[in-house]
Amino acid sequence: MELQVTNSPFNQEQVELLNRLLPSLTEAQRSWLSGYMAALQFQGAVVGLTGAAPAASVQAPSAPAVPQEATILFGSQTGNSSGLAKKLSKKLTDQGVQVTLSSMSDFKPNNLKKVQNLFIIVSTHGEGEPPDNAVSFYEFLHSKRAPQLEGTRFSVLALGDTSYEFFCQTGKDFDKRLEELGARRVADRVDCDVDFEQPAAGWLEAVAKAMGETSGGTAAAATTATAATAGAESEYSRSNPFHAEVLENLNLNGRGSEKETRHVEISLEGSNLQYEPGDSIGIYPENDPRLVDELIAAAGWNADETVSDKNGESLKLRDALLRYYEITVLTKPLIEQVSKLAATSDLRKLLEPGSEQELKAYIKSRDLLDLVQDYGLKGVPAGDFVSLLRKIPPRLYSISSSPKATPDEVHVTVRAVRYEANGRERYGVCSVHLAERAEPGAQLPVFVQHNPNFKLPENPETPIIMIGPGTGAAPFRAFMMDKEESGAEGKTWMFFGDQRFRTDFLYQTEWQRWLKDGVLTRMDVAFSRDTDQKVYVQHRMLEKARDLYEWLQEGAVVYVCGDESRMAHDVHAALITILKQEGGMNDEQAAEYLARMQQDKRYQRDVY
Repeated sequence: MELQVTNSPFNQEQVELLNRLLPSLTEAQRSWLSGYMAALQFQGAVVGLTGAAPAASVQAPSAPAVPQEATILFGSQTGNSSGLAKKLSKKLTDQGVQVTLSSMSDFKPNNLKKVQNLFIIVSTHGEGEPPDNAVSFYEFLHSKRAPQLEGTRFSVLALGDTSYEFFCQTGKDFDKRLEELGARRVADRVDCDVDFEQPAAGWLEAVAKAMGETSGGTAAAATTATAATAGAESEYSRSNPFHAEVLENLNLNGRGSEKETRHVEISLEGSNLQYEPGDSIGIYPENDPRLVDELIAAAGWNADETVSDKNGESLKLRDALLRYYEITVLTKPLIEQVSKLAATSDLRKLLEPGSEQELKAYIKSRDLLDLVQDYGLKGVPAGDFVSLLRKIPPRLYSISSSPKATPDEVHVTVRAVRYEANGRERYGVCSVHLAERAEPGAQLPVFVQHNPNFKLPENPETPIIMIGPGTGAAPFRAFMMDKEESGAEGKTWMFFGDQRFRTDFLYQTEWQRWLKDGVLTRMDVAFSRDTDQKVYVQHRMLEKARDLYEWLQEGAVVYVCGDESRMAHDVHAALITILKQEGGMNDEQAAEYLARMQQDKRYQRDVY
């Protein structure tokens, strides 16, 4: 549509000039011009389109007035990446940036070529693998379908654990691939260990600074909008845990069991910590006093010697090793640093080319006491040694309660880890702390770890299938408690397994009551030591293949919780077999079916 003198405030000469200019502008140029004119009006200045202004005029802004946009994608197994993504979103929104925040599984890959600023926050799962909700996007980006991204700016924050061989591998892969596709890095990738808060905060600031140099808009309005909701959040978090009282601590296993599984009830009263079924509780444990005392003796240290923590605070050595520093996990970076303090050449040999497998095996099966004893490190100054150690990371446990049923409480189900290796007893740091030293009345530093990737369906009538052997049953107890309180009508099916029916049927009376009351529709159990041939949950699934496939066809959501290394793989293989057997699919079709289920949040896993 052309401008006319009669339908505009312009004279004939101005109309002719505008009618020649406007049709030739691109969409980006029109947007720029719109923002430019709005900025001039705001400043009360009159500036020519050439940029030449009268001497008394305010100079035109060098950057567009249209707000910058940013897309933040996160791939998260336990929720850490999701939480950091939300922090970045708030920080950029407060700067006036228009933010799109999304899980990688919810992001449409075809929109990638439209993104101007892309910020990826992703953890690495298992042995260098992307987390479940990042798999589809990861595969797209590394496929031939990925678009060229010459106009995209990006940065990557990678979360990982240096005790694993492929530390932060997924983040490294994303960083490399985006560069290959032509995207321009605006802030260097940061690789975070389990103690990620400080390096992650540095990356957030670097990204905010990079965006602040070019962003427009009114940051003050965004700040006001977000501040209105901030008051509802708890002051307690991963970096500021709540010291919660233990209310109850019971052994769920019967007499004669080979296992010890603790049911621990913890008070959240006064914390304002909120959670939903499917979330986890983070617990900061203490190291075993027996191990701490053995380490001090082996290294020839004085327990009362003063050392410093990462913040420069002074602590007695024994207290620091008991409550602050990690002493049960070895990493390659730690051994490299310790080798510089050690007089022995044997430790340096472990780091030489050709010794990779020997080093990997040693790291996997030893702790700090082994390192001191095996390599003659007695006499290395305590202050020098402990300055190389990581902080004790929190342990995350699936919550086994619903706030609807137990307000101001959170329950966890934890199996105590004890075993003998390399000539001495070993203890799980947090599990044995809970089993032996978390009596009622004791306090535990805790925080809530939200897990958006493991949630009940929005529609309460949707059928659900729960597969959780051993302590993997924990979140499904929470699901059933929540369903009972809310009166949800959807069908439910539980697969549970452990060693023996008589001693290891965790929460048996509760499952039976839920079956009787109709809260739980079906339950199949597998007790591997009660029969000559070991039977596990995946075998029960295959026995019920026809019914299970019918539930899938009805739209059921499948949940898997427990051991990732074997159980989760075996369950996945059983689902593939069922789809082939009952659905007439081939291997590729069955894999695609499960991938779509995962994309649609109908196949959710909380595995470790």
